[in-house]
Amino acid sequence: MADSCPMCEMDEILALEDRFECVTCGHEWSREEEPEGGRIVKDAYGNPLADGDIVAMIKDLKLQGSSHVLKSGTKSKPIRLVDGDHEISCKMDGLAIGLKACFVKKVAT
Repeated sequence: MADSCPMCEMDEILALEDRFECVTCGHEWSREEEPEGGRIVKDAYGNPLADGDIVAMIKDLKLQGSSHVLKSGTKSKPIRLVDGDHEISCKMDGLAIGLKACFVKKVAT
């Protein structure tokens, strides 16, 4: 079964007889188009991310449970992709954090 929609990357998917349909955006795709290699995580600009990439924040983000704010442009140490709601595990400003990929951009290495 499909893990997420290829268009909006949300995980609310209806499995129909011959196709999948995203509940969130309505995108439909056939079962043959399902990716073989597993989930692909993309940054805010659609660039695929991999373990070891460096990412930067695209906007200021207040961390839950603290008064710390990650400023736009803050770069990470090499990232690790994980399963769950927050796809990225990394260190920024000396803090180990989990981030959603929609708040970062891949930094050219």
